[in-house]
Amino acid sequence: MRVKLLTTISIFTYQLSISQNEKLLNGKVLSQNIPLNKVEVINKTAKTSTRTNELGEFSILVRPQDSVLFFSKDYFFKRLKISQENIDQNNIIVNMILKPEELDEVLITTIKFPHVSMTQEVSDSIALIKASRNLQKYTGVYDGTISNGMNFGTMGAGLLGLFKKEENSNKKPKKKTPELDFKTFAEATCPLDFFTKDLKLNPNEKALFLEFCSADPQSEIILKQKNLLYTMDFLYAKNEEFKKLKTEIKN
Repeated sequence: MRVKLLTTISIFTYQLSISQNEKLLNGKVLSQNIPLNKVEVINKTAKTSTRTNELGEFSILVRPQDSVLFFSKDYFFKRLKISQENIDQNNIIVNMILKPEELDEVLITTIKFPHVSMTQEVSDSIALIKASRNLQKYTGVYDGTISNGMNFGTMGAGLLGLFKKEENSNKKPKKKTPELDFKTFAEATCPLDFFTKDLKLNPNEKALFLEFCSADPQSEIILKQKNLLYTMDFLYAKNEEFKKLKTEIKN
């Protein structure tokens, strides 16, 4: 009974000391002096998170040496290691950089010219010209027309063919948008040094490790959620399995 009481008191004292070390850190997230709303603020060390409000403000419990992450899909990832100075200041400013905007694909549609049908009046005029040419040929009587003149019908057909060639050359096949896989999502979402610094992976092991994670059906669920904290927890868990697998292979 006495041992159980001492154990309970020790646990309570330990938790109290931890809570006393934690301080509420206040700050603001900006981009070009504009407050950013709904930015994910994650204390990776304590496994807690919050979001900024419309004024870009946030509050989160931290301790010295905690690693705090700032994540928004339209901005570059930001990492901050909390110092005692940050806690004492209690009003930190975090600046995030906007990612360059990708232009949407421009699709050139087919250009169709209206079909101009020949009227009866024009048809009769052409027939009359042909008849007059034949009259000059066999009688020698000049009818006012120009011999060997331009064939406007042939010229019109040539121009129409030229337009069709330009139209076909401007056509571009519609590209299908590739589906996002877990490997691409993890590389784009996590910080550049996360795999080497946090997971302790060699650079040449990164691709193999992500293939190992993609083989787990849980990766599809993580991909649909698109939550950074869940993604990092999943990668931590898979990293332990990956290390055990490497050890078994060596042995």
